[in-house]
Amino acid sequence: MRLLGPIVEHYTHPVTLGKEVLDGLKPPVIFAANHSSHLDTPTILRSFPKEWRSRIATIAAADYFYKNRVVASLVTLSFATVPIERKGGLSKLTTDRLALLLKEGWSLLVYPEGTRTRDGKVARMRSGAAFIAVENSIPVVPVNVMGTYRSMPVGRPWPAKHPVVIHLGNALYPAPGEDHKALTSRLQAALERMRRDSSPFAGS
Repeated sequence: MRLLGPIVEHYTHPVTLGKEVLDGLKPPVIFAANHSSHLDTPTILRSFPKEWRSRIATIAAADYFYKNRVVASLVTLSFATVPIERKGGLSKLTTDRLALLLKEGWSLLVYPEGTRTRDGKVARMRSGAAFIAVENSIPVVPVNVMGTYRSMPVGRPWPAKHPVVIHLGNALYPAPGEDHKALTSRLQAALERMRRDSSPFAGS
């Protein structure tokens, strides 16, 4: 993060909206963000106060980041990543690992779409983040990222200058009897609504 921080600042000049949402929260929390770029994780993490940032583990695709030992080591050290399967649902090993992190007070940064967007639009959310929230009775905070797609979309090896906005939404608490599919629908609706509200700030 120390090396990436100046690069993120130089190219994106990120602005954070909704920081007051954190005032009423206690970890663990699931931060669920839309996914546009490899810039998303460092930009989102830098938007949090240090006391939050130092205790957030980022969910990373095992089939993408953990195929190469060097890459796996780099992302783990830089972003405290946790490998997760993108196909076939969450394994017991993964759910047990995440439950232990949550029990120890770690929050999670999750990308429910499962992969980066190819057109700048928010894709249909998978229900893994909501499943974890329901199983552990913890809130999901929607995080809308605007501008990273313009700065560094899939296939671009280096960012271009473009403003970025990180918008933290109100926490979504699992309702009594609510299943993960219903919570996922609420999360998707919240992110789409936030995206419309954030567009003027990001110039897109």
